[in-house]
Amino acid sequence: MTIQSPCTSVCRMNPATGYCEGCFRTIPEITDWSRADDARKRAILAEVAGRRAAADLFEGGLRGECVSDG
Repeated sequence: MTIQSPCTSVCRMNPATGYCEGCFRTIPEITDWSRADDARKRAILAEVAGRRAAADLFEGGLRGECVSDG
């Protein structure tokens, strides 16, 4: 069974995070993908899922900043 790449063809690295804006992988993860075994691919996908979930928390400007009432 082949594990499908998370690539979305939006290949643009975010300089602040170091992650691809399309698939949330790092450059080493992207370059390793084609020769990685299934265990490594699953590990990369787990990292991607965590990064994507964290990014979803920040959509709409929600960043957890303190808000002063005064």
